[in-house]
Amino acid sequence: MTDVVAMILAGGQGKRLGILTENIAKPAVPFGGKYRIIDFTLSNCTNSSFYIVGVLTQYKPRVLSKHLGIGRDWDLDRKQGGLSILSPYAASSKGEWYKGTAHAIYQNMDFIDQFSPKYVLVLSGDHVYNMDYNEMLDFHISKRSEATIACIQVPIKDASRFGTIITDNTSHVIDFEEKPNHPRSRLVSMGIYLFNWKMLRSFLIEDANDPDSMHDFGKNVIPKMLLKNRYMYAYDFDGYWRDVGTIHSFWSTNLELTHSMPALNLYDPNWRFYTHSEEMPPAFFGRNSKIVNSLVSEGCTVYGDVEGSVLFQGVKVGEGSLVKNSVIMTNVNIGQNCHLENAVVSESVIVKDGASIGIGEYVENVEQPDIYNHGISVIGEKTIIASGAQIGKNCSVGNFLDMEKMNVKILESGHNLRER
Repeated sequence: MTDVVAMILAGGQGKRLGILTENIAKPAVPFGGKYRIIDFTLSNCTNSSFYIVGVLTQYKPRVLSKHLGIGRDWDLDRKQGGLSILSPYAASSKGEWYKGTAHAIYQNMDFIDQFSPKYVLVLSGDHVYNMDYNEMLDFHISKRSEATIACIQVPIKDASRFGTIITDNTSHVIDFEEKPNHPRSRLVSMGIYLFNWKMLRSFLIEDANDPDSMHDFGKNVIPKMLLKNRYMYAYDFDGYWRDVGTIHSFWSTNLELTHSMPALNLYDPNWRFYTHSEEMPPAFFGRNSKIVNSLVSEGCTVYGDVEGSVLFQGVKVGEGSLVKNSVIMTNVNIGQNCHLENAVVSESVIVKDGASIGIGEYVENVEQPDIYNHGISVIGEKTIIASGAQIGKNCSVGNFLDMEKMNVKILESGHNLRER
């Protein structure tokens, strides 16, 4: 589809994911046993035959940029269009960070202009979903819309976390409120926008010249379009979509994949999800191992028990160990007689013999209550958990921490441990 340029906003820090995003951008966070979060948006572009894709990076982009490469794994290594990584660049004599979602697109108008598209599709790189963008495009064209917002229905109690939309019976947008305290609608924005490029271009220039603007689509550009009576419609999406922006939603969405009939079908031959991953040997299970309702990726060696969990590539589980209701990322080494439950363990962590994580009574995390109070224990990347350490529920243990060198053996529930 050469009439459409897709722009993926992938520069988010993802603060609500705590130590999972201390060293990488949220779209680069591993998900689902072998993927990273951005793979789902990229795969949707490929499966929709949208082959002109710009990925806008900003916060700690090294891992994300390495993962994307030239786009070959998503069939986006093309002479005409393909994948382009777009970072903030020096304007005139100074560099300038993206000030908001609209400003990010504004700074890359020259990239879009070179393709002379009719439409620009603005996407978020930090949601997990499967969506055929052609259906949204057909809706946009049939309504003669100038701006179309993809929407889903959520419980009214959750609507205040999103941009809420009020429509008439033809799906014409009457009002839009960004994260209202008292939402009037269950219909919320998915952060997916389809615009007529000429119209959007003029609004981006106007917004960039407004000193009072936050340069955000939801807060500024969409409301201005409504004030000027532009034709705007809501595309009501009824497929699979998850916002994995919190520890609890990230953990629970991963564990959904272990159900016998998960809502997100990773095995549909007609809608593949693509990624860049290392070549590893097949998974190996020892004679006495037990695997129940779990995803276990290639390169894993399991001698213990795994229940209701997601194991990424290269994970090792020693004899006598139990991993239950947990997300274990790439190249984690779990020793013998360990017990991990309701945990998220980042890449390249070492859990030594006899250690336990996520066991004990629930105690509130007082240091970062908005992030960690979900009963899930989170271990940052390349952390070493000492032999016999007991890490309670609702704990976070910082990146690169060596508990043995710090002489830390026991960590009660609700703690947030960092190397000082």
